[in-house]
Amino acid sequence: MAELDRLSLASIQQAATIIKGQVLRTPTLLSPRLSDRLGAEVYVKYDNMQATGAFKERGALVKLMSLTEDERTRGIVAMSAGNHAQAVAYHAGRLGIPATIVMPQFTPFVKVEATESYGATVVLYGETLIDAQTEAQRLADTHGFIWVHPFDDMDIIRGQGTIGLEMLEDCPDLDMLVVPIGGGGLIAGMTIAAKAIKPDITMIGVETELYPGMARVLRDRSLTCGGNTIAEGIAVKDVGKLTRQIVAHGVDDLVIVPETRIEQAIYLYLALQKTSAEGAGAAGLAALLHDPARYRNKRVGLVLCGGNIDARILTSIMVRQLESEDKIITLRLIIPDRPGILGTISTIIGGLGANILEVSHHRHFLAVPAKGATLDVTMETRNRKHAEAIIQSLEAEDMVVKRMKSARNHGD
Repeated sequence: MAELDRLSLASIQQAATIIKGQVLRTPTLLSPRLSDRLGAEVYVKYDNMQATGAFKERGALVKLMSLTEDERTRGIVAMSAGNHAQAVAYHAGRLGIPATIVMPQFTPFVKVEATESYGATVVLYGETLIDAQTEAQRLADTHGFIWVHPFDDMDIIRGQGTIGLEMLEDCPDLDMLVVPIGGGGLIAGMTIAAKAIKPDITMIGVETELYPGMARVLRDRSLTCGGNTIAEGIAVKDVGKLTRQIVAHGVDDLVIVPETRIEQAIYLYLALQKTSAEGAGAAGLAALLHDPARYRNKRVGLVLCGGNIDARILTSIMVRQLESEDKIITLRLIIPDRPGILGTISTIIGGLGANILEVSHHRHFLAVPAKGATLDVTMETRNRKHAEAIIQSLEAEDMVVKRMKSARNHGD
């Protein structure tokens, strides 16, 4: 493609000049705590600090700045599950360009609301990005809007490539960059920049197991895409034509990570780094968690490319991860139904330093003796060893103790 010939280090450097002062130049910082946990030197690029909470502003601004006056007057249309939508809406509003954004109906409300707040007209259409793209193309054809594609566009790609420039300016000794892949715009731009600056750097792309779109095209046609993923920002079935060529020639490997690792990565970003990561933004860290041996003793750059996660989902993930580490546990106790027993139990638990969160008392379970009762107690503990000590102390008082699995985790 002729467009590929125009994508170069020089074109990305030009993009960096275009966005300077209009998009935040985010930091790339060493994470001592992630490094200690993973046995690698882990550096994080915090592009969740952008005004709209994600990296998409870079490419969106470069694209909008490339429009002629006539094209600006006609207005633009874009489709997105959220971050591209917000980026286009935000910078179109700043530049006085009318914007219509088509979003799938499943898009988290926080992203819909944010997009509307920037002045764009939001159209909710279809269940998938393909549905939304079809409607966006129809609107472009009907009304003469300029189409702003989320990833398969030269200006979008070179705008996203500025992340690669910045990371290697801040950390020139990086051995590898681990980058989330949806449609491929981010990793395509970063690969062009990084390989031009440091040809021996290793580029690794990361996809969620539910949407291995790039791996399907380039490696294994038997792979399928579909399902409800926590990483909706990279839930792309059909990757770009431009981006797949760049990935095929420049990216060293594609890895696929399970949803559970992405959840864990979201949790660790909040717990250890005190920063918010959406599922797509956490995919790079998920790759390190899934195969830590591969990255051990390497200098690894991660792109925290977005932090727009719904607060309810984030809360659920935090509780699930705390439960998986036995920092929140639920015990079912079979106890004698007599005065003072609740006080005894609370004294044991409190005396061992745990914090009771919830208590549910049952007298009518058929599996319990007529003079007995069951008590479900949910509590905060320090770790697995602490939880076991509490269980042993309760059992020492002749109580039958059963660990309960979380309904959130196991559907009980």
